[in-house]
Amino acid sequence: MTDSIRVCSFESRREREMAALIERHGGLPTVAPSMREIPIEENPVALQFAADLLEGHIDDVIFLTGVGARALLDAATTRYSREELLAALDRCFVAVRGPKPFAVLREWGTHVDVRAPEPNTWRELIEAIDAAEHAFDGRTVAVQEYGRPNEQLYEEIAGRGGKVAAVPVYRWALPEETGPLEEAIRKTVAGEFDVLMFTSANQITNVLAIAQQLNLRDEWLAAAGRTFVASIGPTATEALREEGLPPDFEPEHPKMGNLVRGAINAASKGGSASASGNGS
Repeated sequence: MTDSIRVCSFESRREREMAALIERHGGLPTVAPSMREIPIEENPVALQFAADLLEGHIDDVIFLTGVGARALLDAATTRYSREELLAALDRCFVAVRGPKPFAVLREWGTHVDVRAPEPNTWRELIEAIDAAEHAFDGRTVAVQEYGRPNEQLYEEIAGRGGKVAAVPVYRWALPEETGPLEEAIRKTVAGEFDVLMFTSANQITNVLAIAQQLNLRDEWLAAAGRTFVASIGPTATEALREEGLPPDFEPEHPKMGNLVRGAINAASKGGSASASGNGS
């Protein structure tokens, strides 16, 4: 049975929902929020993007997240006409990383030239653009960032002759109250969790930042390596792998319910599992 599975999640936006899901599937939840979303209220880069778009200096636009796409338009319309911005965007080659930015652009009535298939990472995005026989050579490519720069994506664009214009729209900060996260880090080191659950690539960055402040970074990584690690999807998995923590479980579809159910089920059986083949 899964009654004794002690699960620590670093979810921030949907903290209560995550705790309820863990309980529903027989786990004992600890939810330690690890992130706080900070909109860039006065965003000179977004305004410069809007000006360049209207002046015809942007050739391609890549949207990586739905939230970021909305925030970018909101920032731009503080100074420029929404109708003119969308008309200018419609003259560009437009690519999206997944279903959420696709839905936003459909809502705007703007076309999408390329949509990355699942699992919706930058790799599928580049492959889809290549498959569409779109050439970046000599073109300015605006990329809506989602927290931290995706240097690998930028390298691929530059390697194909494109000039990257990164457009950061929002960033992730540490929570205003880090006490719960600090406690979760100490409990991880003490071996008090059976499962560590990540729903965002930025979570591992912030967890390690706090662990470093506590002088527990190496100890936390070692303890996490002995714990069942679950990742919601490829982007989070890649970030975890970069830190030497290949996940033991990743659901086939990146949904919280799939993550919680599958991770608790796999951990309760005492082994690693990956619905998409990315487990360690």
